[in-house]
Amino acid sequence: MLPRGRPRALGAAALLLLLLLLGFLLFGGDLGCERRKRGGRAGAPGCFPGPLMPRVPPDGRLRRAAALDGDPGAGPGDHNRSDCGPPPPRPSKCELLHVAIVCAGHNSSRDVITLVKSMLFYRKNPLHLHLVTDAVARNILEMLFHTWMVPAVRVSFYNADELKSQVSWIPNKHYSGLYGLMKLVLPSALPTELAHVIVLDTDVTFASDISELWALFAHFSDTQAIGLVENQSDWYLGNLWKNHRPWPALGRGFNTGVILLRLDRLRQAGWEQMWRLTARRELLTLPATSLADQDIFNAVIKEHPGLVQPLPCVWNVQLSDHTLAERCYSAASDLKVIHWNSPKKLQVKNKHVEFFRNFYLTFLEYDGNLLRRELFGCPSQPPPGAEQLQQALAQLNEEDPCFEFRQQQLTVHRVHVTFLPHEPPPPRPHDVTLVAQLSMDRLQMLEALCRHWPGPMSLALYLTDAEAQQFLRFIEASPVLAARQDVAYHVVYREGPLYPVNQLRNVALAQALTPYVFLSDIDFLPAYSLYDYLRASIEQLGLGSQRKAALVVPAFETLHYRFSFPHSKVELLALLDVGALYTFRYHEWPRGHAPTDYARWREAQAPYRVQWAADYEPYVVVPRDCPRYDPRFVGFGWNKVAHIVELDAQEYELLVLPEAFTIHLPHAPSLDISRFRSSPTYRDCLQALKDEFHQDLSRHHGAAALKYLPALQQPQSPARDG
Repeated sequence: MLPRGRPRALGAAALLLLLLLLGFLLFGGDLGCERRKRGGRAGAPGCFPGPLMPRVPPDGRLRRAAALDGDPGAGPGDHNRSDCGPPPPRPSKCELLHVAIVCAGHNSSRDVITLVKSMLFYRKNPLHLHLVTDAVARNILEMLFHTWMVPAVRVSFYNADELKSQVSWIPNKHYSGLYGLMKLVLPSALPTELAHVIVLDTDVTFASDISELWALFAHFSDTQAIGLVENQSDWYLGNLWKNHRPWPALGRGFNTGVILLRLDRLRQAGWEQMWRLTARRELLTLPATSLADQDIFNAVIKEHPGLVQPLPCVWNVQLSDHTLAERCYSAASDLKVIHWNSPKKLQVKNKHVEFFRNFYLTFLEYDGNLLRRELFGCPSQPPPGAEQLQQALAQLNEEDPCFEFRQQQLTVHRVHVTFLPHEPPPPRPHDVTLVAQLSMDRLQMLEALCRHWPGPMSLALYLTDAEAQQFLRFIEASPVLAARQDVAYHVVYREGPLYPVNQLRNVALAQALTPYVFLSDIDFLPAYSLYDYLRASIEQLGLGSQRKAALVVPAFETLHYRFSFPHSKVELLALLDVGALYTFRYHEWPRGHAPTDYARWREAQAPYRVQWAADYEPYVVVPRDCPRYDPRFVGFGWNKVAHIVELDAQEYELLVLPEAFTIHLPHAPSLDISRFRSSPTYRDCLQALKDEFHQDLSRHHGAAALKYLPALQQPQSPARDG
């Protein structure tokens, strides 16, 4: 047995240990700072870690020159100091924070979205994004932010092409090219009334509220204009390899992936002349920049050290190949910004890369719809159309059996056009783009479609954020798909219970760049020769201004998952005669394609005209500026039929092409088809949509719309499958 006094002693020791632990948890950062002020170890959590801060050589002449230049670190307490005083006050709750990003191309646009997701996740303040973009990135990001409709976020665009001449004279070996130099011209490119801005590379990810970074402007002295984190490698020390000659820098130099800029002070200091003179002087002895704008920023800071305010290393944890970032993150209590500043990005070699990669993937695959949250207590201008949308949603009755349909019609989906690199087709007067839509369960159709259709395609994909990344990997792993730069993929992000089929079609149709479009579905394979045949037919028939027509491509189907695809009409007819092929939906819904008149098509040698009939839904080739699909039709039923009705109402001729065909491949039924078949309520709601469609048709076309009334009043058959 233990002596009777021991438990009491143990209890006192435990209490003391608990108090010490509690004190460390509550005041650990401040206590660490106090130790450093007394000469304790550097790099205590919560401080500006010492080992990674720039060190000015202890040379008296350099110190005197720095003092003359306004160096805040001249004399006692150089800028290796810890700056461990109380944290700067955060900006007021509703203060607008300004962020500038340079972005060019398809891949960089995807990176920007991940960066913005991480900012929005933590932010508590309104944001104004200043995006310097090329035409490609602007087209992508303008559509994305317009459809994202995030409250308290403003976006302004600046034309990067207009800035190229200001930096094109600088030789640059960095993979970012000219765009990697454009941060140098931000003081002149951004509005003159803008005094403060945070500048970010596209390959950074936030792990904290950006307002904490903005608050560091309060640390600036009266002369400081640039806030930077030290470069976390030995690059600027010049000892990485033999004959390595970096640009001049202060100590290890600074990394420009995260910058705080006092634009007003830089303009007053003559920043444009300053960096130009420095760059021209250094380029007399150096062949080019290796790290783009970062080299020139560092050369200027070397000459004018008073401009820079060193920032805590946690605001730019750099994961390059030769990084020393572990000195920072092993000592810090938390990280603020992760920077993938290696050309290898997520494949960089780092013993902790899995931790950082998982953090990045969290935001890469995060549902951006969840970031449409308001900043309560901060009145701000709502995104365009947001007020009308909210009013329309407020009028919906959740007890309405068709509430899901009504809500889905009003849903504004985030749209990311040209999700992958895309080369627009050269302009040709009779060119045709295949237009279709699909979801994740139809990806396997893409390779076969690319083999059958050598022309341009515009495809809308209905995906979650996580599925979009799976799709990206699917494309990269396929030599067939990766080689096709003329296929434009547009991601429409999933939201709501019903498939917005016509909204997807409209996205793909709007992004087509050729004069004509072939309106198809993803589970059809066109004849191998169809692309060339359609272009020749358009020219021969004199379509366009001379003739308003929709060219019908007859549709067939096979019930076999594996079959020999016909190379000609003769081969197709042979398969049709032996029962290996059928006219499309012959067994379930013959009304949908009966007006094509397949018996006549068998013998036809020239295009022939057919008349519209109830429920007709052929696949057609039309001018790109044709009527859009009616977005009210979501889920299954009447989505293509309504479009053909509109074409007929606008007096498009329906011309069947005698040598054209497309074949439907079998697949499992979709969820929406299953619901249509099993739910009378679903079919009742579809009928209600048809009634509303006819009312709108009557308003637009008057008495001519009476022609379609009998077709609209026909009940939907549960057996229908097309």
